[in-house]
Amino acid sequence: MTKSLDLIVLQNTVLTWLIVLVVSAVSFAVTYLFLRLVRGRVAAFATRSITIWDDVLVHALDRTRTSFLIVASLYAGSTPLVMPQRVDRVVSIFVVVAILVQTGIWLSAGLSFWLRGYTERQLAHNRGAATTVSAIGFVAKFVLWVLLLLVALDTAGINVTAMVAGLGIGGIAVALAAQNILGDVFGALSIVLDKPFVLGDFIRVGELLGTVDRIGMRTTRLRSLWGEGLVFSNSDLLKSRIQNYGTMRERRVLFQIGVTYATPREQLVRIPVMIRDAIAAHGSLRFDRSHFMRYGSASLDFETVYFVLSPDYNQYMDLQQAVLLTIHERFEEAGIDFAFPTQTLFLTRSPARPSA
Repeated sequence: MTKSLDLIVLQNTVLTWLIVLVVSAVSFAVTYLFLRLVRGRVAAFATRSITIWDDVLVHALDRTRTSFLIVASLYAGSTPLVMPQRVDRVVSIFVVVAILVQTGIWLSAGLSFWLRGYTERQLAHNRGAATTVSAIGFVAKFVLWVLLLLVALDTAGINVTAMVAGLGIGGIAVALAAQNILGDVFGALSIVLDKPFVLGDFIRVGELLGTVDRIGMRTTRLRSLWGEGLVFSNSDLLKSRIQNYGTMRERRVLFQIGVTYATPREQLVRIPVMIRDAIAAHGSLRFDRSHFMRYGSASLDFETVYFVLSPDYNQYMDLQQAVLLTIHERFEEAGIDFAFPTQTLFLTRSPARPSA
């Protein structure tokens, strides 16, 4: 048994390899239990705290990869091993890269959680700020991973300065090959900075309507009234004519009604006043004007304009219905008849011709 343990395998005895496995297993178990304990304590504290940073920490700890714990445990247990310098160098680089990747996952997860919470809080009163923060979050995560990649390459012994200089030259060719993609990215920045619309706005693009559901770096997505998703590339979207109903503060309503030609002139004079009173009888409305507009082909036409002091479409329809019903009631009481297309046919009999 002792001879078996003293056998040399890859420049180390079997006993040394067994010690490495045992130490690695213990290290993995201890580290895993420690992270679970810390996560539980922080989560318990987060339920009683009003700050968001403990919630961010809990969310980041939940993104700890088991593969990272295995790599870290194996590296901790491999201390007794005798390895060639080149192998030791490769192992060290691999461990550093694993640490950098896990660090990037922690920071990215924490940043995403914080941005999501901030966006939800801002949507209630400042949807434009929520859109800006989403774009800043994308840029921040991109810069984070680029920096980690540069650190990893520098650890591997690659000349990062020369590589960055080479990328600057090659970037011109890449930019020419990816004009459409870059156009969409710059379109996203234009949307974020200029804010023609923000998350939650109801907009019309050509003949399509929908609520802005997501503004990405390449595409903007709407949720239509019928429930399906509408996807537009940012560059194409900015080339279109956009009607933003989300910025509406009030709704202008224009309607026309016609009465019969048999209506007495005294009642024609009263009709604009009756319409004004019908509008004033309902709250959240502002009367603008009402006039006898023209002599129509089959009616005497009146035109009226008023404003609904709310952008809500359902409220607008409810108030419009109430106004029209009130006008109908007032006209019934006054004996005024609404006109509808009619034709009057006059028949005359020509005198009989004398017989020859």
